[in-house]
Amino acid sequence: MKKTFALNTEPHVADVGGTELLFQPEVMGDDFMDAYAELREAQRGSGVDPDDLSGADPDQLRQISRALRSFLAYLMLPESADLLTRLHVVKAGAALESFTNLEEAEAYAAAVEGGGARVRDALRLPDRVLVELLEWVIELYGGGERPPMSSSASAPASPPGGRPGTGASRSRGSTRTRGR
Repeated sequence: MKKTFALNTEPHVADVGGTELLFQPEVMGDDFMDAYAELREAQRGSGVDPDDLSGADPDQLRQISRALRSFLAYLMLPESADLLTRLHVVKAGAALESFTNLEEAEAYAAAVEGGGARVRDALRLPDRVLVELLEWVIELYGGGERPPMSSSASAPASPPGGRPGTGASRSRGSTRTRGR
């Protein structure tokens, strides 16, 4: 007996507002889990509860967004990863310099003569799109469920043993209808 298993060879494509982001055809499970663990650690390290962002500091939210972008970039092909993680330092609407490291971009922005420079993502996306991309890649590479990161995230309990009952269900019983 022979069983053949296919491997994806074509990149997965996420079309985001007309911009195509290319993701690796296959990602090894341990690589995916390691990257996901880093994302979760960054979320925990920020001190922000991802389920309740109401009281979060904007800088903490930016940190989570950067971690999410880094996670997604890890799963992308290099050109798409560069686009997703690239930062521009802008002043008066003009891009002054590009970076891939947030600390370097912030240092450059702080040193711009006359002040007023800001760090912006080169590919600006609403957070909801980043979250949708996260959910999509979890489905692609993680089998559709968030990877377990704690003992409380273990598999659901098995159904109870024993035989199913043999009694008739009222919902399955026949009902009389008029005109028949």
